Amino acid sequence: MNWLYDLWDDFISLLFPRLCYACGSQLMRNESLICTACFVLIPRTNYHLAEDNPVAQLFWGRCLIEKAAAFSYYNKGSRIRKLIHNMKYKGIREIGYELGRIYGLSLKASGFANDIDMIIPVPLHPMKKRVRGFNQSETISMGIADVTHLPVDIKSLARILVSATQTKRSRYERWTNVEGIFKVIDSETIIGKHVLIVDDVITTGSTIESCTNELLKVEGVKVSVVALAFAVV
Repeated sequence: MNWLYDLWDDFISLLFPRLCYACGSQLMRNESLICTACFVLIPRTNYHLAEDNPVAQLFWGRCLIEKAAAFSYYNKGSRIRKLIHNMKYKGIREIGYELGRIYGLSLKASGFANDIDMIIPVPLHPMKKRVRGFNQSETISMGIADVTHLPVDIKSLARILVSATQTKRSRYERWTNVEGIFKVIDSETIIGKHVLIVDDVITTGSTIESCTNELLKVEGVKVSVVALAFAVV
């Protein structure tokens, strides 16, 4: 009866075409969320293969991070930017999960995730999470966890203050905007652990720096960082 299902699927696609969230092209039957062309053409940084990559260098002299990487580049008009926009502002949370799985496969294959104990998504303030309906960093983390089999901890670190949007702020303003907004709630869970912080986009690194400095207050904690995209500023 597969032919009947395929016929019905084709009919539904005519009425409600499924479109790629990166380029807007109609998806083929075996494609989901992202078309094959966009999957191939999204530029990979491969930063996870080099210890002294630009994301890692961003934190030199600012906070103690073991290693850092990003999946792609957050440039104007880029496919990854459109995907992240659709995820965050149009509520297509499945995009985060799918991109997390894609990146997780690379992190696992390269050995980047081998010595990681757990994943901690950058927290949203509860009020902002209620408005958006989800935390995009959590959905990305769940995708990475699906292929790396690492546990995701969403309880140990919390965002205790609401910060204003980081858009159009200077580097210094971004840093002061997020200073002291995170707090470790359950230190027992993370004592002596190597934690992987996951975010959607790294720009100046101020949010990650604030998270890291709070986590490093706990005995024996080590921190590494990954994001879906890195904005070159």
